Amino acid sequence: MNPEVVFIGLGNMGFPMAHNLIKGGFSVAGFDLLQSNVDRLIAEGGIQGVSLEQAVKSAKVVITMLPSSQSVKNVYLGEGGVFEQARPGTLLIDSSTISPEVAKELGKQAGERGMEMLDAPVSGGPVGATAGTLTFMVGATENGFASANAYLQKMGKALYHAGPHGSGQTVKVCNNMLLGITMIGTAEALRLGIANGLDPKVLTEIISKSSGNNWVLNACNPCPGVMEKAPASNDYAGGFGVDLMLKDLGLAVENALSTQCSVPLGANARNLYDMHSKAGNGKLDYGSIYQMLGKGS
Repeated sequence: MNPEVVFIGLGNMGFPMAHNLIKGGFSVAGFDLLQSNVDRLIAEGGIQGVSLEQAVKSAKVVITMLPSSQSVKNVYLGEGGVFEQARPGTLLIDSSTISPEVAKELGKQAGERGMEMLDAPVSGGPVGATAGTLTFMVGATENGFASANAYLQKMGKALYHAGPHGSGQTVKVCNNMLLGITMIGTAEALRLGIANGLDPKVLTEIISKSSGNNWVLNACNPCPGVMEKAPASNDYAGGFGVDLMLKDLGLAVENALSTQCSVPLGANARNLYDMHSKAGNGKLDYGSIYQMLGKGS
């Protein structure tokens, strides 16, 4: 059986996104460097017994969720890659977080091959991916955005057409720079309150009803024990990794340099996450920056 959708990259985000497409009635073939991830998707109804080359040649849609600009370029531009195998008219959706410049170039090359391509990074994390409530920030043509709607709606609840190719990635860079800054500020505020003898749950409750309220405080509180289901209460396992946040902050600083935009807080957040990663915490949830801020306290 030839799948309608090929999904490449079945990690913490990609797997639940692909699973929601299956639940939405689409036939999906999943591919990942870890065979266990592929087997898991097959157990949930994914198509089995088809090669990546065969699947891409027959698919209507190819979706990628990969960790870096280089890995995305390899999948699309590499020998035997998606651009070589996919038919004209195939819809291409990249939901990775990558450089806006790379997204622009891939969109241009897709158009030259008769394909619509979207840079469609997401916000909402693994929890949103599992619940199908992701926010999609899309850079594409009007036709490309319209063509992708039926698929994106199965994976997210908020779909935004930000502009032409690269615009989705630009929004994502801005969003995640602010997210990284906000996490550090939230962790600092909690640490300060605790150092003065406050109960972090009480402190969180009061701030959440005050002018310091923010998404981090309520959705992924970095203080262990405040939110039962937050990564902080599970030894910072799962969630959004430190190294991924570091990558995204690096993209923000890189873009700021190229556009001569000043981002002093973004640059400082990147440096703090770099220190945290180099201390051996790269695989922990990004809220674990709370631990680094507590050293010596």
